Amino acid sequence: MAIDKIQSESINLADTFAFTGTVTGAGGVMTPAFEAVVASNQSLTDATTTKVIYGSEVYDTDNCYDSSTNYRFTPTTAGKYFVYASAYCDAEASDNLIISDLTIYKNGSYYSRSYNWFHGSPGRHYNNFVSATIDFNGSSDYVEIFVLVDDETSNPKLAAPNGYRDNKFGAFRIIT
Repeated sequence: MAIDKIQSESINLADTFAFTGTVTGAGGVMTPAFEAVVASNQSLTDATTTKVIYGSEVYDTDNCYDSSTNYRFTPTTAGKYFVYASAYCDAEASDNLIISDLTIYKNGSYYSRSYNWFHGSPGRHYNNFVSATIDFNGSSDYVEIFVLVDDETSNPKLAAPNGYRDNKFGAFRIIT
């Protein structure tokens, strides 16, 4: 049966249609994909760039995220990936946060960042978010997340006040 024209007033979404041709350009699998979180507070050294320990996996479709040693994502399928991370930067004491900087590193080098300088009006905490679309070769390319928090009392941390979801790192392959 060939369908020449479908008019919106005559289609019934509960109907079943049997197609005998091939559908192209639809679907696809957006994997490898993963999301990991910081499960508890992570102490930081003041004003020092530190790798974030996203040590608890929410999911990891192809076992491409290392949640125990390097805390990095190394996808095994080449392509473009949407990479994202958040970090809840906390100054530990009220109103003394100066800088919060969250950075994506690809293969050990700077790639993209979310930098916040609270000059003149420091606060206690700030939830940074950074994202980027990144090409991966499917074998050796990897990404990891680093944070720098500077506060007046030199006692910063990544906090989990609303549960672990405030500190997350994830990626998924984009269908192109």
